[in-house]
Amino acid sequence: MLHNPPKLAEQLHFQIEPLTRQLLIEKYYEFDDNVIREILGKKLTSRYRKDLDEVSDKTGVCLKSCRRQFDNVKRIFKAVEDLQGSVIQNIRNLYLLPEELAKKYGAVVFMACLRFETNKRKLLYLTFDDFYECASAIMHHWTYPSGTWDHDDIDLDREFLLELREIRALMEKEKELKHLVCSKIKSQMLDKAYHELEYNFRIYSRSLISIGCNLHRNRDLKDLFLDLVEKCIEPWKQVNWTQNDLKAFLGAYKVGALQLDTLRDADVKQAWERYMMVLICCLVRMYHN
Repeated sequence: MLHNPPKLAEQLHFQIEPLTRQLLIEKYYEFDDNVIREILGKKLTSRYRKDLDEVSDKTGVCLKSCRRQFDNVKRIFKAVEDLQGSVIQNIRNLYLLPEELAKKYGAVVFMACLRFETNKRKLLYLTFDDFYECASAIMHHWTYPSGTWDHDDIDLDREFLLELREIRALMEKEKELKHLVCSKIKSQMLDKAYHELEYNFRIYSRSLISIGCNLHRNRDLKDLFLDLVEKCIEPWKQVNWTQNDLKAFLGAYKVGALQLDTLRDADVKQAWERYMMVLICCLVRMYHN
């Protein structure tokens, strides 16, 4: 009956207090973040289920628990992947889960639907919480807005992704953008970090722009996290940027671009803001060892 929590609430065979029933449901569906991190990016197949002993060995969680967690993820994914509306609310309605747990399952379903790459060697340092925060930001800012007829927070807003192609024009305003950004953050960075930014501004700027321009392609969208690591995080780590350096640069870069005539079109301007909100959230979250 725990496979279908509403039926547990309706059954009359066992007298279970509402609080006890809710606790049973929560205990059955709770998961270990490190187990789900191993499952992220994997196909939810019977064949993979047979290999969960490797997950058990790696995480120290017993095999029976790993299988329960895998089965729960697969069950919820199958139940909600094609439903319209908020995936989190759908999970809460179907499985009677508390909001925080439903949000975690929602992020897992979202990442599975979009098939984000999470298991390449360069991404293994990222935790479940890292991906959860990033997925939540993408769901909030890059899906169809709540209240619209086509609202569905596991489908990305295709018009937004196509609009992002227009930010390529920022490459033609590189000198002006560099001046705006550098003048804004000179007092916020140590001299060494600032001079390094001046020297490599073109590389950093083009990386941020090219990632956004290509998100309308499924292959590039799937590799979003890998691109963020290879094109942004690794170069910044090599020159020992701090989190404060990173935040200062990204904040100034977002605002600086908005000051250029290049983004005067209202739709492109809005697309840039939506894009950078997520990029800042993801890059700051992912910038650790």
